[in-house]
Amino acid sequence: MAKEPDLAQKVINLCSRRGLIVQSSEIYGGYAGFFDFVGYGAQLKRNVETLWWKRFVEHRLDVTGLEGSIITHPTVWQASGHAESFNDPLVECEKCHERYRADSLIEEQTGESVDGLSITSLEELLTKHKVACPKCKGSLAFKSPFNLMFKTKVGAKDTAASDAFLRPETAQVIFTNFKTALTASRGKLPFGIAQIGKSFRNEIAPRNFVFRSREFTQMELEYFIHPQKLNDCPQLTKQMLAQELLLVTQDEREKGSPGKIMTLEAALTAKLIGTRWHAYWLAECFNFLYDLGIKPGKLRARKHGQTELSHYSSETWDIEYDFPWGWKELAGLANRTDFDLKQHAAHSGADLSVFDEELKAKVVPYCFEPSFGSERLIFTLLLDAFGEGAAAASGEGSTIVLHLKHGVAPLDIAILPLMKRNGLDEKAMQVFEALKKEFRAEYDASGSVGKRYARYDEVGVPYCVTIDYDTLKDHTVTMRDRETTKQVRLPAKKLADTIRQLFAGTLKFDDAGEPVTRVEKAPE
Repeated sequence: MAKEPDLAQKVINLCSRRGLIVQSSEIYGGYAGFFDFVGYGAQLKRNVETLWWKRFVEHRLDVTGLEGSIITHPTVWQASGHAESFNDPLVECEKCHERYRADSLIEEQTGESVDGLSITSLEELLTKHKVACPKCKGSLAFKSPFNLMFKTKVGAKDTAASDAFLRPETAQVIFTNFKTALTASRGKLPFGIAQIGKSFRNEIAPRNFVFRSREFTQMELEYFIHPQKLNDCPQLTKQMLAQELLLVTQDEREKGSPGKIMTLEAALTAKLIGTRWHAYWLAECFNFLYDLGIKPGKLRARKHGQTELSHYSSETWDIEYDFPWGWKELAGLANRTDFDLKQHAAHSGADLSVFDEELKAKVVPYCFEPSFGSERLIFTLLLDAFGEGAAAASGEGSTIVLHLKHGVAPLDIAILPLMKRNGLDEKAMQVFEALKKEFRAEYDASGSVGKRYARYDEVGVPYCVTIDYDTLKDHTVTMRDRETTKQVRLPAKKLADTIRQLFAGTLKFDDAGEPVTRVEKAPE
């Protein structure tokens, strides 16, 4: 395993070398904060987003989907508060006039957490620690807060009336479509609307690869609850209540405390978690991350302090991952109350309430928001899955393995003919054609078998199947396991069923066929 300070760079190097994630417009020198997913990277991104969609939309009866516009009516952002308060603290060097995000600069130079601090508190820290311009060591001065929304124009007229914005989040188009989605899906409270889509934030200082970028994909769910039933959550099972999580408050974090491992039931009893619905969604989000393969020991939930809460939130928890640069947000879970629906109702005049049959009155629902960033989650998966073999440890070479779970990995299986002649390539292609109907498979005849194994280990492919001369005689193939590098021999006709069982966990690899002790080599 790579040492922590080196891990992020090794993953970034792998992404660049294999073309998984690259800086956009790279042939022109790149464009900071924008990235392209290529080949296996594009498939990896699609897989993660598909798994999120299946879990939070397709496999639920209480959630419907939405595909919203990237540009919305400008009043949407006035109603939501983004036009006035979606800002970052900006400082400018008085000597070279370079600009920086104040909170990030203070954290980088002091190591202190400054989440949620006011401009006044940030100014005090800037002076106390003598934080200077990283470029020229000049003194820094605060400027007006910097609004993160990208501005554009709609239509041919260059007037104030044509001003518009690329959306900084996917949530608002869900709120403006709340009644339409509820009616179209014949839903009733509790009820959710989910969306996967692009968001844009003009970050002052994009950093840490795709962790903080200017264009990113959000996977967001807005889940609407009756305002008087925030603790009426039949979905919160006994198993969930018994689930243990590492929980930390903002005060504990500032004091350097690691927090406490608690069950969700204990956290509810202690009123650390405010409502049962919040506890439910915390469990759902953690379990989704576990199912993707992220190590539980690298995750925790941190509660926002009062000064850190967004203007719309009564309670927010960040699900944090222990990144090489410290504990940082991987996903967020906010109780947005009825703020958004009331704001849009007030600004638009539309009725965004729901009629309650029991009360015989209209109510405005509260909203819980589990929110994930696709790119940040993928980077986390790559960091978490990255491993190096014995060759790298001995200094004799680099054998990289991505320990990605099936379903997350860009491919399920690779089909490799030992050589591209004597009918081996034709037979391998037949096997590929049969398997590709059910599995994400790839045919590869380039280079030695050993080099091909290494290539597929690097992108996390669970299994490789080699077609050799014995295959032409007895119709058996060699199957190799990424995790152990063990190989077994089995009939080609049993491949599909064997792969099915391996992925389902009903078959161990050692029992998938006869063990192979020799290594395939092409004849001289």
